[in-house]
Amino acid sequence: MLLSEIVETSRAVTATSSRTAKVEHLAATLRRAAAEDPKRIDVVASYLSGTLPQRRTGVSWRSLGELPPPAEEATLTVADVDASAEELAGTSGSGSGATRRRIVAELFSRATAVEQAWLRAAFVGEARQGAADGVMLQAIAKAGDVPDSAVRRAVMLAGRTGPVAEAALTGGADALGTIELEVGRPLRPMLAASAPDVPAALATMPGEVALETKLDGIRLQAHVDEGAVSLFTRTLEDVTDRLPEVVDVLRRLPVRQAVLDGEVIALDETGRPLPFQVTGARTASSADPERLRAEVPLTPYFFDLLHLDGEDLVDHPLSERWERLAEVTSEGHVAPRLTTADVEQAQRFFDDVVARGHEGVVVKDPQLPYAAGRRGPGWIKVKPRHTLDLVVLAVEWGSGRRKGWLSNIHLGARDAETGGLVMLGKTFKGMTDEMLRWQTERFRELAVGDPEAGWVVELEPEQVVEIAFDGVQRSTRYPGGMALRFARVIRYRDDKPVSEIDTVQTVRALAGW
Repeated sequence: MLLSEIVETSRAVTATSSRTAKVEHLAATLRRAAAEDPKRIDVVASYLSGTLPQRRTGVSWRSLGELPPPAEEATLTVADVDASAEELAGTSGSGSGATRRRIVAELFSRATAVEQAWLRAAFVGEARQGAADGVMLQAIAKAGDVPDSAVRRAVMLAGRTGPVAEAALTGGADALGTIELEVGRPLRPMLAASAPDVPAALATMPGEVALETKLDGIRLQAHVDEGAVSLFTRTLEDVTDRLPEVVDVLRRLPVRQAVLDGEVIALDETGRPLPFQVTGARTASSADPERLRAEVPLTPYFFDLLHLDGEDLVDHPLSERWERLAEVTSEGHVAPRLTTADVEQAQRFFDDVVARGHEGVVVKDPQLPYAAGRRGPGWIKVKPRHTLDLVVLAVEWGSGRRKGWLSNIHLGARDAETGGLVMLGKTFKGMTDEMLRWQTERFRELAVGDPEAGWVVELEPEQVVEIAFDGVQRSTRYPGGMALRFARVIRYRDDKPVSEIDTVQTVRALAGW
């Protein structure tokens, strides 16, 4: 299959807001791939999702800054791109930089202009083309004429959509049924929906529920197989070599085989969590792990057990999985929780968790199985909500479903000492279609210069917006040296002048700096 077919499908998917149309475009291309080259369905499905099967190739935006002139005719195939990506991923050691530059130059010289743009985005993980996970899974089900539920379960267990697409289109439902949990191969983690407060979360689950401490760490999936340990992040990246102290904990467990779900976190000498960036930097670093272990030790906490000594537990009730987890894990490595049906007792637990420096709680239904890879009704996270009134400094034109709307807003706070405005980050979250329509019109009016002239539109700083966020982290990316975590729009405030917005000093005080 030619790469141009992938690019054309991606552009068609990006250009439409209709979920049905997206599914049709994707399914049609998957069927063509199955007819032309069944062995490449895995790769085609990954490309249609905007990702590379190799995940990491060592190619950065900087290395793609200067590209050879594009080809005039589309001749590049999916197999060509996959072979080059595989070669890049396997390149290391002395002279690897020059080797990568050669491979990139050869590949991109064979690509047309639109193919070069797609390749650049795919190689650096910035391909946003509207084929979200739910849409892609629907397309696989349609192309293979198999139930949606069979595809979702297979992807949960396989971790990736590519192998599932290949199974669905070459073997149908029977082939999907052969995909099982495999110790050592990461599966997709179960995700939590959100609620504004504890009473709202409990109202969705009748009867007794469990409130589990939500640690502000890095999600970690641990696989143990006859003494061999593999550790994966939420994005299924293998970080085993970076976390020797976690490996040691897992090797001491009284198990032959196990798959555990949990978090890893850096704590201070009193047991309070250190800022999220400390944990994040430690897990992201590939420097000397033993030195980092001594400088910033990490502690694992587990909250689920998905496999134990040859038995898959994903379909068992959570209460049973907890019982099995308690049998093999010491109390010091289990996330603290409370089981109750009483709202006041639940609220006290939440308040205590937050007072001890943790992020909040996850309310869980003890009777439900593990629903990996999606935000099911069985897990609901609750965090304390902070809000700020800020000013919009600039806005970016949207892409995909938001193409043609002014979407991602740049947020500014007032510096009480200088009177100036300081950028604290960006957000496009929390915006309804009605809000997007309104702000597109409003920000055209506030634009400094021609709003159509570029991707980022500078604005007169006049529009105040109320923002909810989960916390503050240090950041060298923005002038204030910090950024808001998980910022989302609550409402625009026409009742408040810019002179009354929150200050940089207020934000620093919230962070405890």
